[in-house]
Amino acid sequence: MLAKIRAVWALVQLSITIPVTIALMYLFNSHHRAIRKRWAMLQTSLLGYTLQTQGSIDPEAKLLVMNHQSLLDIVVMEALHPGDPCWVAKKEIENIPVFGHIMHPPKMISIDRSDRRSMVKLIKLAKERIEQGRVIAIFPEGTRGKGDKLLKFQEGAKALAEKLHLKVQPVVITGTRNILDSQHFEARGGVVRVRFLDTVDPSADENWYENLKTTMENTLADELANPSCHR
Repeated sequence: MLAKIRAVWALVQLSITIPVTIALMYLFNSHHRAIRKRWAMLQTSLLGYTLQTQGSIDPEAKLLVMNHQSLLDIVVMEALHPGDPCWVAKKEIENIPVFGHIMHPPKMISIDRSDRRSMVKLIKLAKERIEQGRVIAIFPEGTRGKGDKLLKFQEGAKALAEKLHLKVQPVVITGTRNILDSQHFEARGGVVRVRFLDTVDPSADENWYENLKTTMENTLADELANPSCHR
């Protein structure tokens, strides 16, 4: 019952704070990153969770690839990353009334996966964002999983890294689904753990994408088996 009550609180506060954040980004667009970061950091208090990290963010990595289990994954990375992540998301998010506007002021990238030209668009826009000093953030699974294992990786992240010659940093996030589970409409306090793994250079290994997935799978399994060992 408490998890349901907390979920109602999460829904209410997000329904208020997200539109306010969107409005502020439209009004003060040159400061959209600072606005997003402060909102994301505020969520740690409003949702009642703490962050634990291991490893460090590589400033030379221009592509972040992460596992995906909850909407909170994005919030966590927005709070932690010192740069300006540009998220790649499916077009359906952009089409959500009011809330879809969160994509527009910071110029995130939306992709229509039913469109054959989407890959060309993705590479073009990602190149532009990187030239503007941003970092591309993507969930290679393409959708949210249950958090216990990785889903099949889509080809978008691989194409981006190879076409644009990007160094890639994998990130494994655990705990977010337990804290904010929209599928079962439950929310709890707790700990979110984020592990920044070693950066990968695709030009050094033709099987880099498969090996990266294996490394992330092993790390996820380790985190789930030993949740208190990485503080």
